[in-house]
Amino acid sequence: MTTVADVQRAVEALWPAATAEDWDAVGLVAGDPADEASRILLAVDATEATAAEAVERGADLLLVHHPLLLRGVSSVAATTPAGRVITRLVRERVALLAAHTNADAVDRGTSGELASMLRLAGAEPIVVNRVDDAKGLGRVGDLPEPTSLSGLARTLAQLLPAVAGGVRVAGDPERSVRRVAICGGAGDSLLREAAVLGADVYITSDLRHHPASDARERHIAGEGPALIDVSHWASESLWLRPAAEQLRAALPGVAVEVSEIRTDPWDFAVPQEEHAWH
Repeated sequence: MTTVADVQRAVEALWPAATAEDWDAVGLVAGDPADEASRILLAVDATEATAAEAVERGADLLLVHHPLLLRGVSSVAATTPAGRVITRLVRERVALLAAHTNADAVDRGTSGELASMLRLAGAEPIVVNRVDDAKGLGRVGDLPEPTSLSGLARTLAQLLPAVAGGVRVAGDPERSVRRVAICGGAGDSLLREAAVLGADVYITSDLRHHPASDARERHIAGEGPALIDVSHWASESLWLRPAAEQLRAALPGVAVEVSEIRTDPWDFAVPQEEHAWH
């Protein structure tokens, strides 16, 4: 019998907790390590929908990318979204496990997968991991051949799952780009890193107004990359299928499935017509 503890050990071998950022909260969130784990469901987020999906599929363990309890809480009562998720999973004996920045840091993590899909040559971390210099956050490398900024954005729109927010770009659409920096998930903390500043374009998510505006001004002045902002969920969902493949190899006989639920928070967008601003 494969147990939750066996899954923990497999996850630790693939994505060591020590390589997570020091602010992160990875590992077992809920569940008994001695319980059986014959079916695993992977998702980016632990939401009421993915918890229900885990129960409906007969999963014994829900492995997510985003820690549900990243910041300290004083209650997991079913009066909050997180509390309802925990209550549902505990009631149904479904363990909850998180692999976050420890899963970002590997070659087949969020940034590494997108770098591979874009066929970046010589891809290496933007920031080397503090305990393992073979790993690190983000990736930077070169496209097989130059393309236009708009062409790269269109390629990303085809590679990534479709979401309401689409793909947003700051820069001249006809600008030639070849050196690409990537950070799956929220990446404005890396905007000033040398590897990002030396790239032609930086692909990341959740760029806030002021950091993006500052970076755009530097780009116009020739001091930094163009920007492509993609969905946080879409970029990190790229980790799920390779992670499932690795877990199947590490845990023979355990069914490992990927959630079909899109947990991007936006449901739809309303197109705006061009008009004069007053």
